[in-house]
Formats: sequence, C-alpha cells, structure tokens
Amino acid sequence: MIGGSLAMALRKAGYVKKVVGCSRSEEHLQRAVDLGVIDSFTLDPIEAVKGADMIILAVPMRVIKPMLKSIADHIEPNAIITDAGSAKGSVIAAATAAFGGVVPPNFVAGHPIAGREKSSVEAAIDDLYIDHKVVLTPSSETSSEAVIRVKDMWQTAGAIVETLDAKHHDDVLAATSHLPHILAYSLVNTLSKSEYGDAVFDYAAGGFKSFSRIASSDPVMWRDICLENKEAILSALNDFQQDLTDLSASIEDKNSEELMQIFANAKETRDRNI
Repeated sequence: MIGGSLAMALRKAGYVKKVVGCSRSEEHLQRAVDLGVIDSFTLDPIEAVKGADMIILAVPMRVIKPMLKSIADHIEPNAIITDAGSAKGSVIAAATAAFGGVVPPNFVAGHPIAGREKSSVEAAIDDLYIDHKVVLTPSSETSSEAVIRVKDMWQTAGAIVETLDAKHHDDVLAATSHLPHILAYSLVNTLSKSEYGDAVFDYAAGGFKSFSRIASSDPVMWRDICLENKEAILSALNDFQQDLTDLSASIEDKNSEELMQIFANAKETRDRNI
C-alpha cells in the first residue's frame, strides 16, 4: 500500500518513465500490473534494481537489512536509495552494515507519516500523501544532492517534506505513532478476552471504532516496528503506564478535582495542537 500509493502518485504526475515492482509474491505483483500501479515485475531484487535511478524499499522493517545486502553490489552508480520504514536508527544501521561499514552518499533514510489500516496493493491510492508529512533522516555521509532528489520525489506526490535527526525521529514517532498502535492492539486483545465475549463489540460506539481502527493494520509491520524501535517504544510505554497508574489512583480515591484536571489538560492540549 505504501509503495503502491507512491508509484500511483508519481505516475499520475508524469514523474516516472517506468516502475518495476519486486516482492516475494508473483500473484501480488501481477495484481499490481493489472491495477496499473507498476509496469513490470520480478521476484529477483538484483534484477529489479538494474537500470533504476530511484530505489524505494517499502518493506517490513526486518526485511530492509537483507534486502540492502542483496542489492548493494548491483546498484547503478547514480541511483538513489531510500526507504519508507517507521524507525530510522535501525535502517541507518542496516545500511551501514550492508555497505561495508559506512552509509553510502546515495542513501536517504525516510518515513512517510501517512497510511491506512488496510494493506496490500489493492489499498493503494494516488492521493495518500497529499498534505501529509514525510520525514527524511539523512546521515552525515548522505549527499545533499541525494536528499534533494528524494525530497523532490515526495513533494511531487503531494507530501510536506521535513528533515530530522534519526534518533529524534524515533523518539517522537514512538510516542505519537507507535504507542497509539500498540495501545489499540492491546485494547482489542483485552476486550476479546472479556467474559462477555463478542457482545462487547456489538455495543461498540464511535469512540471505540475510531480508536481501534488502527488495530486493523498489518501485524507483521507492527511486530517489526516494535523490535526495531524497542528502546524508544519502551520509554513511551513506561511513561504511559505511570500516567495510567496515576489515573487509576485518582479514580480509586474518587479524586474529582484531579480527574477533572487530567481530562481538561488532555482536551486543551489536543484542541490546541491537532
């Protein structure tokens, strides 16, 4: 969905001459051809990057390192490599390992902060990135020309492109993206074990549906994100658990003033910032 949406946006803008898809599933790739998302495909990553001037890794986080290793010696001299992974520290480490201990100047780590709870190429849409942020986290070895080319590509897809330090990105996204997804998965799992069974979902109102929507996201992707951004996610989880403990104590003590302060502060913060 992430790679397909980018391909569709770039094709619509006339930005690309040819899009070659590569994955493990010939069936999925053929579906992408049928939908007009890609022009051709191969199951071989080495074959896929031949002649490419822009290589985009839109794969689960734990696939990035072996994928980079497989194509490292087969990339065209002027080709740019970028990715769409949600944790940038691990991606930069993967690139460092794949390219002999140093990030190549043509590698630009990136993260489109856009998505849907659906996955697969059937969920791709050509306007997914319009007015959504894409964060680039180039290393000190990344060339300014490579950053410009990747920035231009995402802007062509309609995105707002910003640059951050990789660790800062991972800390912020752990709190604002990774933690909410984990909480949504956890809440649905908790309710699934309720003594009332499926009845709890029969009476789910709009608030639950809105909050739990992201629990329909790809489990493989979110497993990998948890493992690849472990420290930042654990820090965010620990902060949340402490606040949850405080909230529980306020309810237990029937502390009306404290509850009002917690809820009012949350409302004011959200209304001001979102």
